[in-house]
Amino acid sequence: MMIDQSIKNAIYAHVITELPREGCGVLHVVDGQTLFHACRNIAEGTDNFAIHPEDYAAAESMGEIVGIVHSHPNGPAEFSQADRVACEASGLPWYLVTCPEEAWAYMEPSGYIAPLVGRVWAHGVLDCYSIIRDWYKQERGITLPDFERHDDWWHKGGNLYVENFSKAGFERVFDGPQVGDVLLMQVLAKVPNHAAVYIGDNKILHHLHGRLSCRDVIGGYWSKNTTHILRYVG
Repeated sequence: MMIDQSIKNAIYAHVITELPREGCGVLHVVDGQTLFHACRNIAEGTDNFAIHPEDYAAAESMGEIVGIVHSHPNGPAEFSQADRVACEASGLPWYLVTCPEEAWAYMEPSGYIAPLVGRVWAHGVLDCYSIIRDWYKQERGITLPDFERHDDWWHKGGNLYVENFSKAGFERVFDGPQVGDVLLMQVLAKVPNHAAVYIGDNKILHHLHGRLSCRDVIGGYWSKNTTHILRYVG
């Protein structure tokens, strides 16, 4: 869906005020007219965005949401790997504008799946739980539930893996690991805050905070910090 210049002007006027952080919002249809609704970005840092759920709900209450908008301060006018994954999850068209030098990009959901190895880190979109979900989808045809999570939850009183693994269909075992088992690890935290999937031959697939996803030999540091072995039982 193309947007006219008046909408582009409204979007740009908002995102320029958000510098150096990414600005964000949604497009919604109100009384038959497509409008831009500015939203708060609640993501940490300056290189990602997360729309405040209250703002999204407010926009949705006024009219059907038909697009997601965000900015890339200082460019480029190219959607990131995390953007493309999030676009698929949203099921909506996405619009991107750079600032202060203005350039635009557009995309629609197209079936994109991030590679398991070499994906960039974006908490809640491409992280250590995302790679487990994607491995199970690709290798086992199993769709694991997603859970809302914010960066540094392990330092803010959260214990998401331990509290939710049974809800995702896993149970703790003591005879592994076997291919497909999930290993919970405690990395510079008081609770298990990292996870990997065992892929056989003494190797794991995982995505460590701030790094590219990779395969690693399980041993040394990873074995020492493993707290749980979880097996999918459905």
